[in-house]
Amino acid sequence: MEKMLPLQHIISFNKLLQQYEDIAKGSDEYLAKRARYIIDKQAPFPELRAGFTELSLLEKHKEIIDLLLQDSFSPLLSDNEIKTASLPYSDIIFNASNRFNRILEAAGPDYKPKITNLEQGVDYIMACVVILNYYYGFKLDFKRIFFYNIPDAQGVMRHYRILYNAEFMEIIPNGTPLEITQDDVDELLVNIDDLALWKQKIPPNSFISKGFVISNMFDVTAEHVISEIKSNLIVWDYNSGNNFLKEVEESFKSLFGLSGLRLGFVKYNAKLQQFESAFYEGIKSYLLKKNNLEKCNTSLCLEAYDKLLEQNSMFVISDVEKEYIRTEGKAPFKNLYDQNIKSALFAPIAKKGKLIGVLELVSDKANDLNSINGQKLEDIMPYIVSAALRSMEEEENLIDAVIQNECTSVHPSVSWRFEEEAKRFIKEKYLGNEPSFREIVFNDVHPLYGQIDIRNSSQIRNEAIQRDLTIQLSEIKNVLTKVLESHKLPIYEELIFRVNNYLADIKDSLHSTSEQDIFDFVTKNINPVFEYLSNSDDEIKKRISLYNSHIDLSTGTYYDHRRNYDESVTFINKKLAGVLDKSQEQAQKMFPHYFERYKTDGIEHNMYIGSAISAEKNFAPIFLSNLRLWQLQMMCELENAHYRCKPELKVKLDVASLILVYNTSLSIRFRMDEKRFDVDGTYNARYEIIKKRIDKSFIKGTQERLTQSGKLVIVYAQKRDESEYLRYINFLRSKGYFNSDIEIVELEGLQGVSGLKAIRAGILYRTEKKSDKTYTYQDLMNELKA
Repeated sequence: MEKMLPLQHIISFNKLLQQYEDIAKGSDEYLAKRARYIIDKQAPFPELRAGFTELSLLEKHKEIIDLLLQDSFSPLLSDNEIKTASLPYSDIIFNASNRFNRILEAAGPDYKPKITNLEQGVDYIMACVVILNYYYGFKLDFKRIFFYNIPDAQGVMRHYRILYNAEFMEIIPNGTPLEITQDDVDELLVNIDDLALWKQKIPPNSFISKGFVISNMFDVTAEHVISEIKSNLIVWDYNSGNNFLKEVEESFKSLFGLSGLRLGFVKYNAKLQQFESAFYEGIKSYLLKKNNLEKCNTSLCLEAYDKLLEQNSMFVISDVEKEYIRTEGKAPFKNLYDQNIKSALFAPIAKKGKLIGVLELVSDKANDLNSINGQKLEDIMPYIVSAALRSMEEEENLIDAVIQNECTSVHPSVSWRFEEEAKRFIKEKYLGNEPSFREIVFNDVHPLYGQIDIRNSSQIRNEAIQRDLTIQLSEIKNVLTKVLESHKLPIYEELIFRVNNYLADIKDSLHSTSEQDIFDFVTKNINPVFEYLSNSDDEIKKRISLYNSHIDLSTGTYYDHRRNYDESVTFINKKLAGVLDKSQEQAQKMFPHYFERYKTDGIEHNMYIGSAISAEKNFAPIFLSNLRLWQLQMMCELENAHYRCKPELKVKLDVASLILVYNTSLSIRFRMDEKRFDVDGTYNARYEIIKKRIDKSFIKGTQERLTQSGKLVIVYAQKRDESEYLRYINFLRSKGYFNSDIEIVELEGLQGVSGLKAIRAGILYRTEKKSDKTYTYQDLMNELKA
């Protein structure tokens, strides 16, 4: 499909022939005679002067066209000049120098030269500028540099800059042209991207471009690829995950003229004096081969070590195989030889004498890389160093971000506020002030709290400790009794007496100091004796060895029952945290809110929602209702997650769940010292007091604990909260989350807190996982209206 342009191109040799006519009238008889000869030869073919668009005429009149262009394409320079005759800004070429033809032949029979940076729309505007300049008389500068990118016989891309000679061109109107004023030109200049406007002022085919252009081309491969490499290194984004070496590898091939060239990179760790593979995906090191790291003194020979690390100069291996044989396969030649590398160049990336890493250039042919062509790196090494330094900074930032996220995370929902404060802090610092990072406070937010706690965790942990200590002390007693049979020493009797006392002390229950007392006794009194007795007879040595084999190295005590308990708690926490975190992603889409969860003997979570939290959305009460409904459903899902994993536990631990409903909004403040949010103000502290005490509370007038396995407890203070949550429970009951066992109880007064009530709702358990669908407040409203 032919492109629509303001200029209708017509091939014509009129202006060239006019010059020959002038020469024919000149005083130089030889030139005049030759000019008349050319004019006479063209005379039978008036279409060459009048102009034509039929491209087949180029072949038909090839002989006379060659004659017309002979002076422009001197046979003496044809093997050296890269030159063509063509239509302007077009790939239609009808005459070329010998060198240009050889370049095309090397590119292959199917290669068609194409101007690389002539974008769609730009060619139309450029043609308009030509018309404004040469027909309307305005002086506009819209020169652009154009290139041909043509591969050579080895497939290496070469770059040729095009310079146009438009001496033989004419611009004439096609009919009556539109009037163009200075105001029109001013409007066009401020709307350079508005192609429709340009077409309105200078419509398609409104002018005729009559003639041809001479294109002179120059091989600028080195300059072009150096510029390209610089640009790639400057704009390369570490965080995008792109492999920047792959992106510049083709440019390096063009720079060195080597189709078999490959790039590698290795980092240098100055602290550990070792080479390390890069973080970036796909970037390999030929020095390391398949290793992730290796000490420099083992991966390099002495000469390479001295050049790269001491002198910060290039190390070149022109013939890897020759060096491999000479050194009998020593480093680094063995790794290179094993990878079928024939020549290599290692360029140190250093800043102020400190090595950062090494750029690796390798080739599959001997002598491809050498100390002479290695000098080509001189112009781009500063940019490689700059890119490496930037990547190191970004890598450090990424590491800091991971630490921040894993250790002292700022929740994404409130990160915007921290960023605002950080920007203010930096701005104040640049202005020469001494800023301090102000505290982050969110006012008028609604709190939500929930926990799923392991029941009787302290008692079960103490029982596990009691069993381990009993077994350990019994084993110690057995060893000492055997020792006493062959070594009648009073000290052994005294030790057995003390062991028996400790056994009696922990038989029924574990006291608060029992564990530490027994640990100290074993460490100070038993271990030294057993160490001495280890050189005794074989039977005693065997018993002590068996005892030691049961000691856990990390705790220094028997750890079987406690390990089972700890592993069971860890398994529960990990499972519940995974379910909660995944569901939180969905909850954040309802309305951004602050969320934190932490592991104890179970999982606790805090949420705060309100207009202060979100920088973009407007808060409305429906979003609080949505989050409350989501929390209620999620607690049931967590209970079910525990129910399904309980058979896998080494200790069959039970859990109990609780939600605290707090109807009053409050303020939260980020505590810099603790790196976490906490409620702000004395009045709001009541909320924290309730949170810490309710799970240990009792039903009023009884000794019955509020929380129970199999029931979700919702603690509240106001009647409207009761009505709201009963509505939610009935709705979720219809969805299979609760059974009909629902009761309302009053709590025994807590210290400083009274008047609390609770709903206890029986949870339905499922062997199969329910779908990830969560129900919104609007679903509830729709259900109630049905």
